[in-house]
Amino acid sequence: MARDDQGLLPEPMPDVSGPPLANSLRELLTPLELVRLLLFWWTLPFHLKGEGKTVLLLPGLGGGERSMFVIREFLRVLGYRTYDWGLGRNDGNVVEKMPLVIAEVLRRSSEAGAPIALVGWSLGGYLAREVARAYPDAISQVITLGSPLVGGPKYTATSAFFGRRGLDHDAIEARIAERYRVPLTVPVTSIYSKGDGVVSWQASIDHWSPNAENIEIYTTHFGFGLSKEVLTLLAERLAGIAGPTSR
Repeated sequence: MARDDQGLLPEPMPDVSGPPLANSLRELLTPLELVRLLLFWWTLPFHLKGEGKTVLLLPGLGGGERSMFVIREFLRVLGYRTYDWGLGRNDGNVVEKMPLVIAEVLRRSSEAGAPIALVGWSLGGYLAREVARAYPDAISQVITLGSPLVGGPKYTATSAFFGRRGLDHDAIEARIAERYRVPLTVPVTSIYSKGDGVVSWQASIDHWSPNAENIEIYTTHFGFGLSKEVLTLLAERLAGIAGPTSR
């Protein structure tokens, strides 16, 4: 890792590429997360109330509002004012989507009269963090689910997709690393899984932000939106219950 006057900056991870093939195949087991949730929903922390606080949800690449349905409805049951990002399917066009996400975040924060929480899945988590980097006064905290915090698409199963768009993975990685010269000052939580078949888990760990917490669970990438552990952690962190939790 490189160090300058503002601290540690991400460097390329030469021993990491995309997730292993076994993890990609394991994505086929994602429906088991829904079965497990249906069997054990009664163990979720329904006592942790949201008291009308605002949460904005940002979906991952290829996902739209429906992809985060379970998370949205659970948080609404807890009493949060939970909103979809309102931009339809996430097509991966970060340059186009970023100003639209910023406008939505500032609008919701203004309506709430207070900073709001962002929950982003995969690429949605990257977008959430970058909004918080630029507008920390509008954000209370950011929680990401299986998000590539470094490298952009380089350490993901989507690298070929973005490569066909003519994108230079190394150049993107360098630009993202450079952004860490402006530190994330709001609390950020990264929930990651070594069973992730889309994003390499090593790229989901934040070693650089001063208020970062990294929590390992075990699920598939598409299982983040159905996982009982994820729902529990969201309820805890949004309620201000911090610190590593073993499950």
